[in-house]
Amino acid sequence: MGAVDPSEVELRVSDPAQLSPLSGWLAGAAPVKVNRVAGRPGPGEQGAVDVLTLLASSSVLATALKVLPEFIRSRRSKFRIEVKITNNKEDVSVTLEASNAEESLSEFLARLNSE
Repeated sequence: MGAVDPSEVELRVSDPAQLSPLSGWLAGAAPVKVNRVAGRPGPGEQGAVDVLTLLASSSVLATALKVLPEFIRSRRSKFRIEVKITNNKEDVSVTLEASNAEESLSEFLARLNSE
């Protein structure tokens, strides 16, 4: 993940009640700083849900992201996590859910490593 600034990693969840458990799960998996921040509403939206941001070195960040599929499998089947990384070129994001978490995360990390 060489060119990615780890201060710009954002996690959105389909169930806001899972933000605190996810924060603890990530902090226990890798030495990553997890912050909960207020989400930004999009155009025409009244409000937005909170998101998690991750701060760590690129290698630690990759380790932290690799635990997301296990967290998703431990939740109800409709639970999703959107991972968004903003770098100098573009926003790169992936939505992980129980049916695609392992494969989608692998492709996502490979894409980041190639940039």
